[in-house]
Amino acid sequence: MSHAFDAASAAAEPDRAAARVRLPGPLAAIDAAMGDLNRVILLLGGVALVAACLVLSYSVVVRYFLKIPTEWQDETAVFLIVGATFLSAAGVQARRGHVAIEALTGLLSPRANRIRLIVADVVSLAFVAFFAWKSWTLLHEAWVDGQISQSTWGPPLWIPYSLMALGMTLLGLQFLLQIAEAVARGPAAAGFADPKVGLGADLERAKKHDTKGPAR
Repeated sequence: MSHAFDAASAAAEPDRAAARVRLPGPLAAIDAAMGDLNRVILLLGGVALVAACLVLSYSVVVRYFLKIPTEWQDETAVFLIVGATFLSAAGVQARRGHVAIEALTGLLSPRANRIRLIVADVVSLAFVAFFAWKSWTLLHEAWVDGQISQSTWGPPLWIPYSLMALGMTLLGLQFLLQIAEAVARGPAAAGFADPKVGLGADLERAKKHDTKGPAR
């Protein structure tokens, strides 16, 4: 089953995870700070998506109705969407809201599933770490060389690269925290025991309701 993520419901849902201590020592403070940062970024990400829609709508109106040419709206919208996507990735991961294929879950034993969960996090962390390193490299090159877009507007390319680099770094930190939690409290405790949000939560509730049958 695939789990989608509803950013609006995630931002509005009370953060029950923050009410308990997930990690020991200094890691608990880092985890709490990361949770606060993720909530702020999710809200700002929603604002950025709305702003992107408004920018594109404005460009359509002024170009086709007022006959006023625009050259900045497409890349502005892309930058807003890139920022919302990459910066909110850690917040989505904190709630296990990324799309996940769970076809093997029912076929494996509980022990094998626990191993699968932590292995998946470690592999994901390796990929994200490489992505973050490459993004920081591109950011450095764009800053040093003064690279700009090939469009007539020509915005500096360090803007999207910085959003990618920061977003992947935060996502890598989130994976590290969840792996540390899996080691300290068990793989099933690292976010998987919490109720899903978005479409995944709706499907789970519907399944439970069907299992219980109509109320008598």
